[in-house]
Parts: sequence; C-alpha cells; structure tokens
Amino acid sequence: MHWIALQAQPERACAQAPSGLGTGVADTAGLADATTALGWWALQFTPKVALAGPAVLLEVSASERLFGGREPLVQRLLGAGRPAVGVRTAQASSSLLALALLQINPGVCRDIDSLPLALLADAMTHLATLERIGCTRWGDLRALPRGGVARRFGAALLDALDRAYGLKPEPYPWLVLPEVFDLALELPAPVEAAPALLFAAHRLLAQLQVWLRARQQGVLALELAWEMDARRDTAARGQLLLRTAEPTLDMGHLQRLLVEHLARISLPAPVLALRLRSVETTALAGASASLLSDALRAGDSLVQLLERLSARLGPAQVLRALPCADHRPEHMQVWLAACPAGPGAGLCGAAPKTRPAQACGAASAALYPTWLLVPPLRLALRQDRPLYQGPLTLLAGPQRLEAGWWPASEQAAAEKRVETGAATLRDYFLARSEQAGLLWIFRERLASGVQAARQGHWYLHGLFA
Repeated sequence: MHWIALQAQPERACAQAPSGLGTGVADTAGLADATTALGWWALQFTPKVALAGPAVLLEVSASERLFGGREPLVQRLLGAGRPAVGVRTAQASSSLLALALLQINPGVCRDIDSLPLALLADAMTHLATLERIGCTRWGDLRALPRGGVARRFGAALLDALDRAYGLKPEPYPWLVLPEVFDLALELPAPVEAAPALLFAAHRLLAQLQVWLRARQQGVLALELAWEMDARRDTAARGQLLLRTAEPTLDMGHLQRLLVEHLARISLPAPVLALRLRSVETTALAGASASLLSDALRAGDSLVQLLERLSARLGPAQVLRALPCADHRPEHMQVWLAACPAGPGAGLCGAAPKTRPAQACGAASAALYPTWLLVPPLRLALRQDRPLYQGPLTLLAGPQRLEAGWWPASEQAAAEKRVETGAATLRDYFLARSEQAGLLWIFRERLASGVQAARQGHWYLHGLFA
C-alpha cells in the first residue's frame, strides 16, 4: 500500500496562478471548494480517492504500473494542470501516517515512533490525559499495555494506531464524480446588485471547469440560482438559465455571457447564497493540434460572438436566414433568432426541424432579384401596361408560379415558421424601367382563361442591384 496526501495551499496559489479561467489551472482562492476540486482532479490517477477534512488521500499502489512506476506517477501528480496551484504533499505506507507527515515540515521527523500524538486525530480527545502520564509520542502510546489502553481510552484509539502503522486495513468511502454538477455557495455578505454576483459566480464556474475536465465533457446549459432574503416581502428565489450552442470548457466565455445577462436583472431583495447546476452536458469532440503557428485561432469563434451579441442586444435583434423548401419567393427563407431564448428554444447555429430547401438550377436562380419588396407594391396601369416611374418594358417571361395550395405541417404552423396563406397564382416578368432599371414584376392570375388573366393586378416584387 502506498498513500499520497494532498492539501491545497491558498497562500501560494495567489502568487503563482495565471490569470483567467481558460488556462486549465484555477486559483485556489477562486474555487468554491478547493478540496473537492482537488479530489475530482486526482481521480484520473487512481479510483481510490478519499476526502479527509482539508486533505485528499490517494491510494496508488494499484495504479503505479499504468504510469510507468511510482516516480513517474508522482511527477505527473505534482506537474502542471492541477486545480490548486499550491499543493502540499506527503507519502507514506498508511493514510494516517501520510496525514501526519502532511502537517509537519518534510525532513523534521523520519521515525514514525517519534511523531507527536497531536498528529493522530483519534488521540486528540485524550491528549491531555496521555500527556499527564508522559505519553506524548506514537511510540509511547504503542508501548503501553493494549488491554489497559482499551479499557481507559476505548478500542478506537488502538484501532487508529494499528491503521497508522499499517497493521489493519483502512476502509474509506471513495470519492465518486457526481453525475450532475450542483454546488451551492454562501455569500460572505448580502449582495443587492445583480452584477455584483459575478465574483461569487466566478468561483462556481472554476469548480465547474474542474468537474467538466474530470468527466471529459462540455457544458451546453447551466442554471445559476440565488436565494434572497426571506424577510423581504418578495420572491425568495431567482434563477438564470444560460445556454451555449456548442459544448464548451471555456469558462471565460460563460463568464462574459453572465456579465451581459446579470446587467439586465434587477434584484428585489439582497442575495444570500448562489447555486450553480449543470442542466445539459455532452462529451467533447477531440481536436487535432497544428504544428503551424498561423493555424492557431485568435479571439472568439463566430458562435461565441453571436451568443454574446444575443445576450447583450436580445435574441430578437440577432437573426439568421433559414432557407425553406417553398417556390414562393417571399417564403423561400425565414429569419429566426440566431440564439433563441427559453428552455425549449433551439441552440445558436442549430437549424430547426423543417424541410431544407432544394438547390435550384442556375438558370432559374439567375432570374431572382437581389431585393424583394415586403409586401409587393401594386402598380398602376395605362392601357393594360404596368407603370413604375414611367411605362415598363417587358423583357422576359412569363415565369408561371402556382404554389401555396398544400397544407402546412402542424409543427411548422405551431412554430409560425411557415406562413401558408391562400394559393399563389402568378406570372412573373423581367421588366425594364428608364429610371429604376431592371425590375421583377408579376401579374395575378385570378382564373383560367385569357379574359380572367387580363383582369389580374400587376405588382412590383423585386429590384435588381
């Protein structure tokens, strides 16, 4: 058996930690629970990880061969990438001995019998009595008659001493990664402004990053909730749902999104505690590294930019075009929010479940104008000839269009993504105006027959750039 004890040192972390959350190394003071985060990170080296107060215990005897021996394992354990930059370590053949060595300076005491009894947790309640009988070290306690020690101090003290010397097995409840990240943080003082919650949310995001790395997943949706002062005659709880289009480990991007959302929130009462919970996560896709320096991406991606703009301006102000399988020009595409809001909304960059538009031929696509008028402009007539800043000359046509007679699907009608209206019967023409240039006009066909076609109105529908 070989045990390694770890303990985070916040005073060292502040001086050595790099700035930012996206570096993979979090500041100890910036973590909501540094000990738990250190335990989650240690699970990559051995499944036998236990929390013992402010320390983390690892039993690595069964994992040494996987890392090429004890020394390579310890080197990787003490290398870069751990959540707490400043970490104190100790190694021993038993967990209690490793915990005892963790509390003293290395090299001060090399003999287990000379360790002070104050370093044995089970002896703390009897420490004054043991000192009065001259028993101050582990060796002194071990030299006493076992029957008398058991009658006077209880069998638990002897059991702890045997486990410290490696004479008995050491059972521990091994640490297991939770399936859902859910962590609460009590604020040191009430917070009355929502933007001020970002400091505490920063610590929860740093803890979330450690959990995501341990599970090799990225977050798609998370919920930030806050508990307010119950003495106020207001709501006792508030929450904010944050979604991303792509699974991400970039806590800096999530923090910038929180800045935009919290800036628009007004708190009815002071906040006393925060809780961060993962709503949706997924496995991260592997990324290939490049040997070329110019291939490195600088700045935010397009998806991150759209998410930040939507959070700042509102989802209805950042739109994207979606092509639809419809022959009517005004329904060939719809404009949707790039990053819709709400728990049931689609994610930024994800197309809704509608039929994709079929690629049209080059000849027909060339007839479509650059700009469409919404709604089409009705044209005046002079001797059955359409007018727009003067008489129009028909250059090409007609291009007959009969569409809109099919019923819209229930899903599309419910989501208001497809507007069917009445059946569309039109003849499109390419016309030229002396002042406006090339125009795209159409004539309504009210019924079959020549006389009915002459009674249809003319409309200007598009302009060519």
